[in-house]
Amino acid sequence: MKKKYLAFLLAASMVVGTLAGCGSSTSTTESSAAAETTVESAAESTAAAESTEASTEAATEEAAASGEHGPSSEAAPAWEDYDARIDQIRAETDLAAREALMHEAEDELMSTWAIMPLYYYNDVYMQSQDVDNIYANLYGYKYFAFATAPGNTLSLQIASEPDKLDPALNSTVDGACLAILAFSGLYTYDENGQLVPDLAESVEESDDAMTYTFTMKDGLMWSDGTPLTAADVEYSWQRLANPDTGADYSYLADVIAKNDDGTLQVEASEDGKTFTVQLTAPCPYFLDLCAFPAFYPVPQAAVEGADGYADNPGAWCTEAGFVSSGPFVCTGWTHNESMTYEKNPNYYNADAVTLERIDFMLSDDDTAVWNAFMDGSLQFIDSIGTDNMETAKGMPEYHNIPTLGTYYAGFNVNSPIFDGKTVQQAADMRKAMNLLVDRQYIVDTIAQADQEIANTFIPTGMSDGHGGEFRANDDAYTYPDEAAVGYFDPSPEAYDANVEEARTLLEGAGYEFDENGMLSADTPINLTYLTNEGTGNVAIGEALQQDFAVIGINLTIETREWSVFLNERKDGQFDFAREGWIADYNDPINMLEMWTTNSGNNDMQFGR
Repeated sequence: MKKKYLAFLLAASMVVGTLAGCGSSTSTTESSAAAETTVESAAESTAAAESTEASTEAATEEAAASGEHGPSSEAAPAWEDYDARIDQIRAETDLAAREALMHEAEDELMSTWAIMPLYYYNDVYMQSQDVDNIYANLYGYKYFAFATAPGNTLSLQIASEPDKLDPALNSTVDGACLAILAFSGLYTYDENGQLVPDLAESVEESDDAMTYTFTMKDGLMWSDGTPLTAADVEYSWQRLANPDTGADYSYLADVIAKNDDGTLQVEASEDGKTFTVQLTAPCPYFLDLCAFPAFYPVPQAAVEGADGYADNPGAWCTEAGFVSSGPFVCTGWTHNESMTYEKNPNYYNADAVTLERIDFMLSDDDTAVWNAFMDGSLQFIDSIGTDNMETAKGMPEYHNIPTLGTYYAGFNVNSPIFDGKTVQQAADMRKAMNLLVDRQYIVDTIAQADQEIANTFIPTGMSDGHGGEFRANDDAYTYPDEAAVGYFDPSPEAYDANVEEARTLLEGAGYEFDENGMLSADTPINLTYLTNEGTGNVAIGEALQQDFAVIGINLTIETREWSVFLNERKDGQFDFAREGWIADYNDPINMLEMWTTNSGNNDMQFGR
């Protein structure tokens, strides 16, 4: 899930990540949905990997023959192979073979060097000592609904104006935090980061793990008092998968079997009491999907009856007063300034909610947010500016918890800066710029929250799906830089050698250097860095700007208001942009399938 504050988070404005969420008491090596542990010999793992490789190659040839996908730039990598490999991962039932395929996918992704990992997320925030029972998980979700606070009112800040409140259309962590406050799913996470039933009373899983049947709780209602049934879940899941909805996360539904007309094989019983789902293959993280906001039910009558629905599927919840199902309802919204949520009396577990009201300050002004916390106007803030980080770390209100995610920057593979280059030359250009970055400086002087510098896209602590950690060298897989456990050595000790390698790579791509090791005026590199507003975001851009300037690359920083930034980045209107991803569940596929050609989260424009 996209992080709103690239450097805000980096600069301490890190929004928690629950995959993009995380339990405050959960370590990064724990999975909120524990995968089955299997013991495989090295020989078995190798054989499994070899058996899947052949089928992946066959699928790749078929995809290439179809001619459906193709990059618009001659310098962009062909992407049919990657798309086919993701399909293989989704279908693979041998867990060792599945892990091998996921390593292959990350290898291919990183071989493009379009991803510039900077550090692995953790989550920092400030919480008043008279506030209790706020919890977070590995995926960045913050749970405020069951908090206690003086006067049963909580005032807080998590971000600026949200981009979208429709759970199916949201793709940001701050939006997810608002979604779990106003809506409910079949499942949710408890204060220990464990999956527990929410709207569902129970679930039955078939012996082959391909069919799930959920029984709904009795007496469920929408906030307007109308019944909430399994039919609402069926409608909402079909809506998520429908291309007309335009959901960035529609690809998450690809684990569900489809009918000939493309609709999902999901069905609500006539009495609205049960909901049955047919999968394409056993999916170890399926119940995590049931706790993910994109799969939350939404009210069909409100959605389709809203003014502007024909042009904007999310028009129904662009103002306060929309119908919801969770612990709170949005009753006030002054755009770009504040939001008010009040207790929902029709929530099935309303007796467990003690807060009567939650007020949100909508701001990415770190100074204003910090001052509001210090003077008592806010009791919780999810943004800590760079200038205040050292002070914050010495206060009892400061919290620093683990999160599954990676803060990174990324290149548009179709950018004009790669015009005239071969695929390999373009990749070498991007690799050179990756090697120029002093990640330790970013962590020490901007982020300042003890983050680990990154040299992979899949973060430390991510499960491998069968009892181990994905980012590790073992008998079945070794990273290209074995000692650094990644794709390059990001340590300060390797910096000088990395800079020299960067020059060599650029020379191979046709660039010339003068006697001082600076790019020749005859072969310049000029590019822009797109980011959203906020001092932390700009600070990260400036650090990259300085690193590139070491060999004469000219980087211009362009800032945009949050929603404008999201749209420009999504549409590929950039050379180089700030990025961040908090996992949506504890499985590497989540951070790999986002790069398929048709994914709504494919910001780097692979295959397009």
